[in-house]
Amino acid sequence: MKFSVDVLGVFLKVVIKINRETFAPLVVSALFIVLTSLLAHAARSAARRLVKDAFLRLLLEEAIAAAELCGCCFELIIVADNFGVATYAVFLFVLTCWWALSWGEATACPYTHLEDVIEGKCDIRAALLKTWAELGGGLLVFKYVQMYWALEISDTHKDRAYQECTADLQVPALYGAVVEGAATCLCRLTSRALADLSPRFATAIDAFIGTSLVVAAFDYSGGYFNPVLATSLKAGCAGHSLAEHAAVYWAGAGAGAVLALYLYRVPVLQRLLRCSGTVTANGDSFWPDKED
Repeated sequence: MKFSVDVLGVFLKVVIKINRETFAPLVVSALFIVLTSLLAHAARSAARRLVKDAFLRLLLEEAIAAAELCGCCFELIIVADNFGVATYAVFLFVLTCWWALSWGEATACPYTHLEDVIEGKCDIRAALLKTWAELGGGLLVFKYVQMYWALEISDTHKDRAYQECTADLQVPALYGAVVEGAATCLCRLTSRALADLSPRFATAIDAFIGTSLVVAAFDYSGGYFNPVLATSLKAGCAGHSLAEHAAVYWAGAGAGAVLALYLYRVPVLQRLLRCSGTVTANGDSFWPDKED
């Protein structure tokens, strides 16, 4: 706890000084994202060191990963609103690479557990517990974000802490579910193919494709492709009902992930992958000693 307080105190001094001297709200947003990632990294390290039970440790890591994901993405809303989608995409790409390399077994995404159930890698009880852990982390982190926004260190945070939110869904719910489902399907197909082929820069390629799909869907459904992220940021916001939210961001994304799972087993696709160049043992050039 003392570590967190000390880090927060140093952080606030830095951002206040930067903002007063250069009036750089983008830097303030970037430093908040860095702080959130550092606190999550510290919490993850503590969980790995102190919790001996493997499954309980994984539940904590899922909650921490979901809190980190949602906390950073709350601030990415500020970035997108004030500095454009291109700047948002750069931030998201870098963060996606970081998450892929730091989360370990955690995914912060419920449909990955659904895939595991279908493939026989875990049971329904374990999948539900992981999902609840992720929802808990994703929903609780808003209080932390709200506390920071309420300080209004930057003009971009003015009145944001208690402002009524609006939904990102700009099309009918059915179309939104199709967008979320199709993009999720493409994301999952890409991730599975990269995991099997292990090309150089696999993490960066996966992050680039995922970010590109988010940007492509941005003006339609918001491009969440993750039920926990969508629920943390937009559930209950004006513009759609909770039923429509569930249909678009839970059913749509979940259906897309399941479709990708079965499409990836199609023999034609498997033959194409086997013919796609030489598979290397470790294509992640970011951390050479880390297994993909």
